[in-house]
Amino acid sequence: MAVSTATSTVSRPPGAGGVTVASTLHELHAVLDALGDEPGPGVLADADALERAVAETERLARRVASLKLRLVACANRSKVAAQGGFSTTGAWLARQTNSTGGAATREADLAEQLDERLPATGTAMSQGRVSPEHAGVIAWAITQLPEGLSPDQVARVEESLVGDAARMSAPRLRTAARRALSVVERDQRKVDEHEDRVLRDEESSALGRCRLTMHDNHDGTVSGSFVVPRLAGDILRKTVQQLASTRRQRNAGDADDAFDHDGHPGGSARSARSVGAPGDKTVTWAEVDWPHQYGLAFAQLLEHLPTDRLHGKVAATVVVTMTREQLLADLAAAGLDTGHDISSGDARRLACGAGILPAVLDGPSLPLDLGRTRRFFTEAQRTALATRYSECAVDGCDRPYAWTELHHETPYAAGGPTDLAHAVPMCGWHHRAYHLPGTEATIRTHAGTGVKTVQFHRRT
Repeated sequence: MAVSTATSTVSRPPGAGGVTVASTLHELHAVLDALGDEPGPGVLADADALERAVAETERLARRVASLKLRLVACANRSKVAAQGGFSTTGAWLARQTNSTGGAATREADLAEQLDERLPATGTAMSQGRVSPEHAGVIAWAITQLPEGLSPDQVARVEESLVGDAARMSAPRLRTAARRALSVVERDQRKVDEHEDRVLRDEESSALGRCRLTMHDNHDGTVSGSFVVPRLAGDILRKTVQQLASTRRQRNAGDADDAFDHDGHPGGSARSARSVGAPGDKTVTWAEVDWPHQYGLAFAQLLEHLPTDRLHGKVAATVVVTMTREQLLADLAAAGLDTGHDISSGDARRLACGAGILPAVLDGPSLPLDLGRTRRFFTEAQRTALATRYSECAVDGCDRPYAWTELHHETPYAAGGPTDLAHAVPMCGWHHRAYHLPGTEATIRTHAGTGVKTVQFHRRT
């Protein structure tokens, strides 16, 4: 659908008639006004109707976002920014939308890419099948492709990514997009080399953007901000969250060091525990001021830094999983138990001294079975499972494995063994939901891999 700035009309197929953009948007506003502040009672009372309404609202929002990007692309082609005295289309857009310069520039760049070289993505977005975030990932992935590909090959990669965008989140799509070359390249080694190059470029760029600012507030506090590579952020997050957990002193293999669906330390919804000083009122997990707790944990971490040898290990261990071939060939990606990837070279560098535990796979993993001798899973078992799982085992949950609790597939009280084959990693939120009365869920074990998937069923 092309937009003409001269007449402010939207071109439609012959016979469809023409309407102005302004009048069409005015009608959309009128429709939204007619809906009122609350959905109708029929929607609120029906879970299926709510799901459909949310899905259609999201599709409409994507189509409106697509229209906005096409208008921005039209403004870019027509040099509207220069006519208005703006240096770039991004600066012009920031002024029109009262947004920040950086965000407006990224939006203008995406509009230009969709307009000039991403036809499949633009079409999918105009149909509401792709969000702006997904479109940004696809645009980034296409720019990362190696030189020498034909236009047909590039188009095939783009169409594949558009299909992936319909079934995964933008962060997951970015991870998958690093291997998008596999759509047109059969040589696995070349795909691995491409993925490794993309990761190395990301890591190099991240180092170049590292920043730390601190300001003395002259009231006994210091405030600041920082930008660090993702791996360093993962290590910091795990360390601070483990320090903030009031149950961290208990059995290390229990669910004590896991975190809930919001990334906060987990715990049974049945229990109430004080997280403050002795004498403070007892509060439940939901009532905890987690930013404050994390701040206290961060202060504790800084006060206990090993100043005599700053290269020593930190409190939290990040598990890196890679194959023996990756280790020897110096290519492809290594997976972290936090759900992210790093280059194999960076994994080897960090394994020399940081809080990194390399898990190199060479053949079947050895089982770590404890039978009925232990009630809780051990840290060794948690580490072993990190080679199989990257996320919560619940279908559709993207919480990293590092945040999960280990659930007995057959309850321990019912005779279930504390064996690796019976461990099911679930994030704190889903683990508590699993044990709520009336919950219906199915645990399936995939043949060959032994990986388990949990499917929750709607309760009637």
